Amino acid sequence: MSYAQSMLAKDEKIIYMGRQHWLAPLADSLKAIVLVLVAVLLFVVELHFSWTGVLLIVPAVVLLAGVIWIGIIFFTWRSEQYVITNRRVLKVEGLLDKKSGDSSLDKINDAVLSQGIWARIFHYGNLEILTANEEAIDRYVMLANAVDFKKAMLNAKNNLEDGYRGGAATPAAPAKASASDDATTTLAKLADLRDKGAITPAEYEAKKAEILGRI
Repeated sequence: MSYAQSMLAKDEKIIYMGRQHWLAPLADSLKAIVLVLVAVLLFVVELHFSWTGVLLIVPAVVLLAGVIWIGIIFFTWRSEQYVITNRRVLKVEGLLDKKSGDSSLDKINDAVLSQGIWARIFHYGNLEILTANEEAIDRYVMLANAVDFKKAMLNAKNNLEDGYRGGAATPAAPAKASASDDATTTLAKLADLRDKGAITPAEYEAKKAEILGRI
């Protein structure tokens, strides 16, 4: 079970799961990649000049630092989760120290998606979730499949609102109409019995009052 799944409330279901595009950690790793290339270059220079001993330690340390740096960036990216449920949009970040935030679907008014030419080619974008006051309450930078994410979020919001509207409607009026029809039929039968002398007028009136009191 992922960290995001452990945060779900009762009857809350995951509709869509996303994350940052793979270009995001690649961009964050540029300095670390340069560090690794410098270490490799130092190794080549040392081999060329046949340097040995302590001098070999320097590029080894630089190389190790660069690889660890890249690893931290990659695993941090892998641990991020952007989840759309039937109630909210949940963002989980952090490798060891987790940080989470969420936006309730019923508070979301709109979402602004920004995509340049390269973003459209590689299928990512920057998404801002807006409240009814047109204020951004959350931002998703370099979101992978941003168009699909936005569609899933707005569909989940519409389904939630449809559920609210459906719950507000009650079948009270038809039920009441059905009860009135039954009472009318019963009163007609009692009136027929009264006219035939099977019951007295006083008994008819008493039953009539009792039936009308139930409606």
